[in-house]
Amino acid sequence: MRRLRRLIFIAALAALASAAPAQEALPTLTLDDAIRLALQRNKVLKVTSYGRGISRALLLQARGQFEPSLVVNRSYSETQFTSSLGPIPVSDNTKTDSYSAGIQGLLPLGTQYNLYGSTIEVRDNYNGINRNYQTFGGFQVTQPLLKGFGFNANLANVRVAKANRSISDLTYRQSAIDTVTNVIVAYSNLQLAHDQLNSAEKARAQARELLSENEKAYRIGSISQSDVITSRAYAAQYEESILIAERAIRDAQNSLRELIGDEIFLEDEPLIALAPMDIPEVTVDRKADLQRALNMRPDYQQQRLLITKNRAVESSAANGLLPQVDFVGGYGYNGSAYTFGASRQMVQDHQNPSVAAGLTVTVPLAFAVGRGTLRAARLQRQQAEEDLTRLEADIAVSVANAAGQIETTRKRVSADKAAYDLARQALDAEEKKKKAGTSSTLAVAQQQNFVVSVESSISYALAAERQAVAVYDQVLGATLDRYHVTLTDE
Repeated sequence: MRRLRRLIFIAALAALASAAPAQEALPTLTLDDAIRLALQRNKVLKVTSYGRGISRALLLQARGQFEPSLVVNRSYSETQFTSSLGPIPVSDNTKTDSYSAGIQGLLPLGTQYNLYGSTIEVRDNYNGINRNYQTFGGFQVTQPLLKGFGFNANLANVRVAKANRSISDLTYRQSAIDTVTNVIVAYSNLQLAHDQLNSAEKARAQARELLSENEKAYRIGSISQSDVITSRAYAAQYEESILIAERAIRDAQNSLRELIGDEIFLEDEPLIALAPMDIPEVTVDRKADLQRALNMRPDYQQQRLLITKNRAVESSAANGLLPQVDFVGGYGYNGSAYTFGASRQMVQDHQNPSVAAGLTVTVPLAFAVGRGTLRAARLQRQQAEEDLTRLEADIAVSVANAAGQIETTRKRVSADKAAYDLARQALDAEEKKKKAGTSSTLAVAQQQNFVVSVESSISYALAAERQAVAVYDQVLGATLDRYHVTLTDE
């Protein structure tokens, strides 16, 4: 009967287990998925991306200064004149309608041109109504000969806008590199937090196993009660470590989720299961790596473009120090008749040519504006060149430090793994001695703590190596190439 009741109880447990819903698996997030989500949804990267569109709009604006314009004018005027100098008052009323249309603009050499046609209709009521149409067709030009002449003076804004467009692309690339690096570091921190929790749970299980063995030994009288109390104390200490590790997992997960664009962070949200994170193979070559960093780092290329901008501004400022000497000229044909058709025909027949030419000279007495502008532009260019030298030194230091960190973290991992193997051997030996009665619970517990400490060191060393490789790629500017990321054009 007793055996039958036991079989019924086991069957009931099996039925309950089969009826219970299966535990929902945690969502798995790979590093590649995290990087992809960050590139799509990261808030900082989205804000930075607007800079590319803005710079392109400003380049369009700078080029637009050379766009021809259609200019149409229509005006009306009326003049009344009354004279009483003679015995008979004289009254005159003149009405004038003016029409003009043409194309005007600016050329990269500084030439201002106006190609136009105009008609002036004059109606005079002095002695009846007399009409007269004065028509002109031709062009006018203003050509700077010193100040304002040449490509350097007139293309400075375009060259600066082009440099800003390239700088905005490099800024976005740098932001993408930083974002991907931050994702790698956050992913590594989350994996470290999971490793720490697993280590703490495994240590607690070992401590509870030791406690169970001691309780059995105490019941048969082979050890004292103090051994049981000691093992209970060591088992209890791991509860705090587990709580801390669980909190670290939640915090690290929130940091990663923020980087990939999440906005809501609740305590009851499911945890993320991570796929194993491999450490990329890296071959350190300090001399070649420095040159590679100078070729690939966006911040270094930005600094070089800043010098290009400053040189364009300096060239324009040097031109601005010259006197203003402008040639003003024009050529065209005139028509004058009582009808618009006849007046226009004279212009079409190239009758009544007119020529205009002259010089306008403007010389500042002290050239204070020009001298100040040139001096500031020259100093800004020299400042940018000195800053480039400073940046080269910073890059050299950062490349050396990043390479050194990789070497150090690799040695740390090897040393900690060797120490862990020795600690496990020492723990196994201590457990055997305890079973043989030549060791104590305290000695075994202390050795277990040492194993847990070394295992934790391995986790930290592996995390440091993962992050060292990520920083190394960031320092070289090779992060996007490492993870096969291609940024789309604006």
